[in-house]
Amino acid sequence: MANLTKRDLVVRISNEMGMVQQDVLNIVQKTLDYLTESLAMGKTVELRNFGVFEIKLREARVGRNPNRPESDVPIPPRAVVKFKAGKEMKAKVAALSAKMLADTKPATGSDNPPAV
Repeated sequence: MANLTKRDLVVRISNEMGMVQQDVLNIVQKTLDYLTESLAMGKTVELRNFGVFEIKLREARVGRNPNRPESDVPIPPRAVVKFKAGKEMKAKVAALSAKMLADTKPATGSDNPPAV
């Protein structure tokens, strides 16, 4: 399964909409810039049926260096971006996970596991 890149989005939208790729790239980039700008100002970004991006503050904590476990490493508080998927995305991903589980199920000829 390959990753979806910004370039893939631009090519696909360009082909479906009959637009020049450079124009689509400008639109996609401007959209991402506005999302990033809003998040950098601490705003929540809500895209209906897709999901919500929000800023959460992670508290300071103590970490440990696995190479030197005797010394504690203070980790300062920091802001992080959290994403919560929308209803439609959750439903589509849930359908995918059910399909992936079905694909990994061993083919024994029946739904009952073999007797040992």
